[in-house]
Amino acid sequence: MRKDKWELVKLGGICEIDPSKRELADIASDTLVSFAEMADLNEKRPYFNFSRKSNLGVLKKGGLSYFKDADVLLAKMTPCFENGKSGLVAGCLNGIGFGSTEFFVLRGVKIDPYLLYSIISSDFFIDSGKLMMLGTTGRKRLMKDFVANYQIPLPPLEEQKQIAALFQSIETAIEQVEVQEKNLQNLKNQLLCELFSEALQFTNYLNKNDFEKIKFEKIALNISERVEPQKTTLDTYVGLEHLDPDNLVIARTGKPDDVIGTKLKIYKGDIIFGKRRAYQRKVAVSHFDGIASAHSMILRANEKYIEKEFLPFFMQSDVFMNRAVQISEGSLSPTIKWKTLAAQEFILPKKEKQKELTKLFKQFDTTRDQLKQQKTTLKNLKQKLLSEILG
Repeated sequence: MRKDKWELVKLGGICEIDPSKRELADIASDTLVSFAEMADLNEKRPYFNFSRKSNLGVLKKGGLSYFKDADVLLAKMTPCFENGKSGLVAGCLNGIGFGSTEFFVLRGVKIDPYLLYSIISSDFFIDSGKLMMLGTTGRKRLMKDFVANYQIPLPPLEEQKQIAALFQSIETAIEQVEVQEKNLQNLKNQLLCELFSEALQFTNYLNKNDFEKIKFEKIALNISERVEPQKTTLDTYVGLEHLDPDNLVIARTGKPDDVIGTKLKIYKGDIIFGKRRAYQRKVAVSHFDGIASAHSMILRANEKYIEKEFLPFFMQSDVFMNRAVQISEGSLSPTIKWKTLAAQEFILPKKEKQKELTKLFKQFDTTRDQLKQQKTTLKNLKQKLLSEILG
């Protein structure tokens, strides 16, 4: 590929932005078409599913965005744009779709649709767009002029197709890794469910004599040390927004300066459990000293009755999470009280059996981390190739 032979063009010159609905004039108003909410789009992933369908005549009357198969959708409003909300349209009912007014619709005229999607979802494009958004905090929007005037080096069509095919192969590899991740998590959840069930048996390793009924307050200590964020020397904050469902590892953190109000002190090795909206299944082990949201519960294993590394895996199980949801109080933001949780009884393997079980479940997490690293490597490869093309 001879990049020095590529033509420098503006996106507005090689694609149509927000196509007119006038081209639908001859299509019957009762034709069923697809509809996409903003929530339907993924972050930096090309394909998505439509949330619903409706008659063309109903959707055409309003100010909704109109698109068809092979068009590219781009979120224009904060924080969706910054998060990479975009998509390549495929599988519309009768080839026609409508969606949020907060989409730009880009229809490639002289550019391969997948390459166009790859460009507008790239870090290059998003980082440049962030600087050009207008509006007040929380209501900022990307302007159409920025999209139309954004310049790229455009390869000949045959080279575009080759580049798009390469990006598609990387995306396919990422999807395959994600399937493996999902299957691995499902298997882990299944084994956790079997381990803590009332069957009192686990493969050939445990029988009913290896289990005991025990109250939660006996295996876990509630640590409620309060901290004022502006008065602490600790520099790491963990809110519930930083915890991922069914993941014991804390991948993101904030700063104490970013929050106000009394928080909870956490020590390395403590368990952070989202006591608010427990159905979100947020529980993680801190690998640092810091402070945590007051909407979390800080727990520490009572090592007299349970192995320290075994407790988090138990708390990931459906048995624990379902009970947590059941005992939550409140309608809008259901929350668990420590006194209620402490009184709950669970059937657990006896302590002397827990070390080997911990090794098993740690292996699941190790394998999952390896898969996540593969996915990160593939994503970085795609961004590196895009930077070489656009840079």
